[in-house]
Amino acid sequence: MAESGLKSVLFVCLGNICRSPIAEAVFRKLVTDQNISDNWAIDSGAVSDWNLGRAPDPRAVSCLRNHGISTAHKARQVTKEDFATFDYILCMDESNLRNLVPRRSCPHLWFLPDTSQGPVGTFRDLNRKSNQVKNCKAKIELLGSYDPQKQLIIEDPYYGNESDFELVYQQCIRCCKAFLEKAC
Repeated sequence: MAESGLKSVLFVCLGNICRSPIAEAVFRKLVTDQNISDNWAIDSGAVSDWNLGRAPDPRAVSCLRNHGISTAHKARQVTKEDFATFDYILCMDESNLRNLVPRRSCPHLWFLPDTSQGPVGTFRDLNRKSNQVKNCKAKIELLGSYDPQKQLIIEDPYYGNESDFELVYQQCIRCCKAFLEKAC
């Protein structure tokens, strides 16, 4: 994905039809508006394979359209190669973050420990599972870690209504602006 000299970001959610395509489209618009789109490789992906090839949820498309943003994205699953090619992999929630762990070996992983297994068990599990990808360069974080309003998790709006998609959009705007400021 990322060519030499480019910065790159992959937004990740469960199915790649709601949150991550919204974040991807929002970030594309931000870098386009700042005339720096040539400096970025931007994509989104899913931890699951449920929606491969599908367009984003119609409510996500409608929400984006209401803000003057279009998308032609088709859902795809995160691949092993993504960990070696993207500079940043930004997940929408802890579940997405945990689901990526078995797919990568990456020294830059940022995560929230799963305290249900205790702190030591969590780290051992990560170390045991983290050996499928060599040369990982991606810094893996929660997109919400950039939220100036400190809303760490971008909740899945799939079972909600249009107002839930609007909340996701607003959080993505805040987070993506803050991420772009920090990444540049």
